[in-house]
Amino acid sequence: MNIAEFSIRKSVITWTLTVVVLVLGFFSYQGLPRLEDPEFAIKNAVIITPYPGASPREVQEEVTDKIEKACQELGQLKRVESYSSRGLSIVKLEIKDKYDKNALPAVWDELRRKILDVTPQLPPGSGPPMVNDSFGDVYGVYFGLTGDGFTYAELKDVAELLKRELLTVKDVKKVTFFGEQKEAIYVEMSRVKMAALGITQEEIFAALKAKNLPVDAGRVKIGPEYMAFNPTGLFTSEKDFGGLFIAAKNGRLIYLRDVADIRRGYVDPPSKILRVNGKPAIGIAVSTVSGGNAVTMGEGVLAKVNELMDQIPLGMDLVEISMQSKSVTKAVNGFIVNLLEAVAIVIVVLFIFMGMRPAIIIGFILVLTIAATFVVMGYYQITLERISLGALIIALGMLVDNAIVVVDGMKIRMQKGVDGLTAAREVVGQNAIPLFGATAVAVLAFASIGGMTNSTGEYTRSLYYVILISLSLSWLTAVTITPLMTKQFVLSKKALASSQKGDRKDPYDNRFYRVYRAFLTAAIRWRWITIGVVVAMFGLALYGFGHVENLFFPASTSPMFQVEVQFREGTHIRVTEQKVIGIEKYLMKIDGVKMVASAIGGGHPRFILTYDTPVEASSQYANILVTMRDYRMIDKVQDKIQDHLEQMLPDAVVNVKKFNLGPALGGKIQLRINGPDPEVLRAMAEKAMAVFREEGAKAIRSEWGAKVKVPIPVLAEDRARKLGITRPMVARAIQANYSGTTTGLFREGIDLIPIIARAPASERHTMEDLEELQIYSPTARANVPILQVLNGIRTGWENARISRWHRRQMIKIHCDPRDELPAELFARVKPRIEQLLGVDLAAYRGYPLKKGEKYTADTIPLKYDDILPIKGKPGYFIAWGGELETSADSTKQLAANIPLYFGMMVLVVIFLFNAFRQPLIIWLTVPLSLIGVTAGLLLLKQPFGFMALLGLMSLSGMLIKNAIVLIDQIDLNLKDGMDGMAAVVESGVSRMQPVMMAALTTMMGMIPLFTDAFFVAMAVTIVFGLGFASVLTLVFVPVLYATFFKIR
Repeated sequence: MNIAEFSIRKSVITWTLTVVVLVLGFFSYQGLPRLEDPEFAIKNAVIITPYPGASPREVQEEVTDKIEKACQELGQLKRVESYSSRGLSIVKLEIKDKYDKNALPAVWDELRRKILDVTPQLPPGSGPPMVNDSFGDVYGVYFGLTGDGFTYAELKDVAELLKRELLTVKDVKKVTFFGEQKEAIYVEMSRVKMAALGITQEEIFAALKAKNLPVDAGRVKIGPEYMAFNPTGLFTSEKDFGGLFIAAKNGRLIYLRDVADIRRGYVDPPSKILRVNGKPAIGIAVSTVSGGNAVTMGEGVLAKVNELMDQIPLGMDLVEISMQSKSVTKAVNGFIVNLLEAVAIVIVVLFIFMGMRPAIIIGFILVLTIAATFVVMGYYQITLERISLGALIIALGMLVDNAIVVVDGMKIRMQKGVDGLTAAREVVGQNAIPLFGATAVAVLAFASIGGMTNSTGEYTRSLYYVILISLSLSWLTAVTITPLMTKQFVLSKKALASSQKGDRKDPYDNRFYRVYRAFLTAAIRWRWITIGVVVAMFGLALYGFGHVENLFFPASTSPMFQVEVQFREGTHIRVTEQKVIGIEKYLMKIDGVKMVASAIGGGHPRFILTYDTPVEASSQYANILVTMRDYRMIDKVQDKIQDHLEQMLPDAVVNVKKFNLGPALGGKIQLRINGPDPEVLRAMAEKAMAVFREEGAKAIRSEWGAKVKVPIPVLAEDRARKLGITRPMVARAIQANYSGTTTGLFREGIDLIPIIARAPASERHTMEDLEELQIYSPTARANVPILQVLNGIRTGWENARISRWHRRQMIKIHCDPRDELPAELFARVKPRIEQLLGVDLAAYRGYPLKKGEKYTADTIPLKYDDILPIKGKPGYFIAWGGELETSADSTKQLAANIPLYFGMMVLVVIFLFNAFRQPLIIWLTVPLSLIGVTAGLLLLKQPFGFMALLGLMSLSGMLIKNAIVLIDQIDLNLKDGMDGMAAVVESGVSRMQPVMMAALTTMMGMIPLFTDAFFVAMAVTIVFGLGFASVLTLVFVPVLYATFFKIR
């Protein structure tokens, strides 16, 4: 008794299990976690170490180098990159791909231990190093709190209220503020008044520091009680500061208000500023706990906010900048609609070509398989997102393949008078193993994706898992419930009675099959012409494929896009803010713009996983998010905005860009130039950037930026030594005058507000003010003019930032294509820049260019982290990065797994046939799908990217599956004693409907994906490749079989 016979004889059990699966599938679907895009581990950490007062070169040599060495001791390290700027070291490391998110916490713990070990080796005044490994946190809810006429402090009070309440919502992990302006109490000391009254800065600093410190006054035992003293005297308001007494040298007591203006304000300049719809704002970002449901969390947050609206003052607005739950719901619902459309299309195709009853049976099996897939996805907590739902649509056609073979086989037998049970036993007995092998081959075609360990692999991995689950279940349903339903429903009672009476008609005796028989017979007789034509078409396809453009991942269909603006290095954040206000006014006048949110001084919080936020705060940088009413409107305005802002801001680097699908990358094209001399690196970078400009690239920027001016007070060491004045004392005096010095803390409830002492605005805005500065001399015990210890002030220039790659000094250049694909721009700039910079091709590849050989973009193949030496400059080399390098890395990882799974596919086919010639015939047909793929991509102008590559790989499984079914039938016919030619031709005839149905259902099921930017290239690849190759399968496979087995 085979499994089909068991399912029919135990029909009650079979139907009960079917109903249970359908019910569980419904509830599993409702409970599946949902995301717009798949999660992938951010395998980066950043170590930030302050080193106040140190130049970029000093930071690099004294701090960054030591941190880098500690990082290199990590065995899990893949790459280390560093940025050294004035007073700050940033070391960014990436962990090897093989370490998944479960292994990362242990890696970060080991990193922290190593950084702790190296901390004592850092110079005095630096540190402590701070390790940030929370890059994976996604703030799926992102609000901007604005309010006309309200201060930042009033906005902060409301933001704190919201934070307290939102932390109580289920699945909320963290609520953080962004763009918050911290309060400060400024004591602005007039040096004129201090000089007149004989008071020094140090005396004021000491008085401020001592006044507001909490002091333990001890305890006293009175009776049974042991009570603590709590003397009064702490300041309760900034107004109290004015009454602070300062002892002058002559013994007089002077009020602080007599020499200083005291006011409450905000730390100036701020590190970051947020503006929403043209108004100052505080950002409120909410993240989800690991494994939490982003949709239900977002809905809970919105419900809580609605409850709190009465407590938000009139005039304040809580603006949604990004709400992941809404975008996820919209995206998932869109995919579900696509899935339902695909199911409907598949059923309609089956109805047209197979009739109503077979279509209903196979359609029910399809729904059952999908329901069972949801059950398994729920068990393994596979998220419903773009990739997993797309995988279901891709698998739809393949899910019905097995059922089609069983239904068609049983229907034919039952039409010939065979009873249902016997038909089921024969069809399943004959096809169960071949179908299992064909299903295994189809799954193995996607297995390379499951073996990838980098972020691209993690992003696309659910594609493999969903196809593995669904195809496996499709085979199970095909050999269990399908025979039962077919036996009971495939023929009407009238048709069944007619067939049992012997009133039978040959189902293959019609004009369509007669034409196919004649054509196939002719193709076999003229086999060498047939083979020659197919080989010529394949050669033409190979040539045409060279003209297909490349694109790693397409742009997102989000209605939001970014405007990145970077001004000259050293630009004050308030200047950047004023420029951004002008940009906002322009953007908000554009038709279709719903919301504009500007982050000034850095990027926004990571509100989606694919958002590439800058690590380092930068006063000259702004990132503006613009939301349109519809994502299709972005293409209409993107180039217009880019051109306008480039004219409006000629001194800035502007980049208007959509969000990417897939991992964030920075510039689409990147060039790393390594070498020991910064000036040589700068010169080489300028040459490369000139080429980028000439070739029409946009947003061309160097990570080092332009050099910045540095005022250099020249210390007269002899005179300073006599006065007891040191370099740190000079530095502190200048800092106190211009930037201000934090001298203490003012306690207000739970808030600790810094007390900052500095000169009034009239004494700190020009370099001439420095000449009037007084500094305290311990030797003279009085203030002396600072010019007494200086030999003047000169202006110098320094690199604002020095970066390194794998501990080698490096300057990185980014750029993006203006109105073309990155591969098109790259093909033009790569050979020009490599020639211009003098890449030593002979040293790189071990032999020189051949005579007449042209230097092209392909002369040196693009590899991940590959270095190209510069001729005549030992220690200098370049490397290409960006999207194309990441694509090359992902393709390399994919290709590394292919031999294993390819070998497994070959073995499966060999085991099925216990022979070599049949598998050889099958594998010779697989590459022919490229004919249709090339035609489709060129015709519809689609690039060949990573998803198209996955589509091409999946085609092999689909084609092998069809070929297995066909060749297995030929072998059976020959085994039954049929004449060789008849066996081949009749096998094609009998398997034509299952093969074409399998192809048509897969192709038609792809139609909804033609409107999805992410899957369209894959859909084109599968539709055109499978369509053409299926026709060839029905012709070329029989021709090859007849040729290999010498059938005449």
